[in-house]
Amino acid sequence: MRARALEEGFSKAAFGRPILPGAMARLESFVEMDRHGQMGWMAERMNWRGDPAALWPEAKSVIMLAESYTPDEDPMAVISRPESGAISVYARNRDYHDIVKKRLKRLGRWLIEQAGEGTEIKVFVDTAPVMEKPLAMQAGLGWQGKHTNLLSRDLGSWFFLGAIFTTHEFDPDPAENEHCGSCRACLDACPTDAFPAPFQIDARRCISYLTIEHHGPVEPELRSKLGNRIYGCDDCLAACPWNKFAVAAQELRYAARDDLRDPSLRELAALDDAAFRAKFSGSPIKRIGRDRFVRNVLYAIGNSGSSDLRDVAVSLCEDADAVVRDAAEWAVARLSRE
Repeated sequence: MRARALEEGFSKAAFGRPILPGAMARLESFVEMDRHGQMGWMAERMNWRGDPAALWPEAKSVIMLAESYTPDEDPMAVISRPESGAISVYARNRDYHDIVKKRLKRLGRWLIEQAGEGTEIKVFVDTAPVMEKPLAMQAGLGWQGKHTNLLSRDLGSWFFLGAIFTTHEFDPDPAENEHCGSCRACLDACPTDAFPAPFQIDARRCISYLTIEHHGPVEPELRSKLGNRIYGCDDCLAACPWNKFAVAAQELRYAARDDLRDPSLRELAALDDAAFRAKFSGSPIKRIGRDRFVRNVLYAIGNSGSSDLRDVAVSLCEDADAVVRDAAEWAVARLSRE
């Protein structure tokens, strides 16, 4: 199974049980503190999310797969170019959900063929009530670092996770221990102080959450901290010393599109709905819609310090969307003070 997973393009496979001791209590605490923000789905079906066995009682094993998307350049370089937009590495090309899910299904079909009649599978990629990171840690794929993302001693931090639940029973791998030690590089790298403590995150301050999941205006005190990050944030991942062991991405569809490595804020702000959909067809960016995306771009324009971009913000002060208008007015006011 491991060999076949590598043949399919995965970077690593590990095996565990559909059991997560203590996960439910941690999830409940996270939600009770309202750290999930507007992500209502985190609070829904907590019985499934915190207990994989409840999600599918017939499952005997969980196969956790890692797929590398390591960037081929310094992902932080664009941060120093304020008239360009910084897009998270994972979103600079095709939507990983589609790629990983198809790969999981192929691997799952192979398992059914090998294991014989009666074997069943279910595959998950980040869109179901499944706690992939704790399952991956329990299966020995890696550990959740102080930034709460998964790390691996032989993969670094640039990888996606996929899960195959199956009725076929595999011997579980030993769980991975935490290997962060006294390092706090990821915590110190966060522009918005989104980590109340090591191994804890408040999504309401996380730039990835604010630029992707958060509807409506971003709190004024946080807007200036976004810099030119217009979709996601890689700061805590990029800061991790374990990335010296990161393996190159094999999937060419994860390689950054040239037009998304260093995109012009001026050009992105000019996108109407049709142009936005055309530009980001097949991209994970498409799902947030034109208005939320342009909102982000306007925050970046306001943070650019460039008077040359003031006319772009002015032109959107009469936009049909109220949140875009608010962001445009904020950007104009900020650039007028420069």
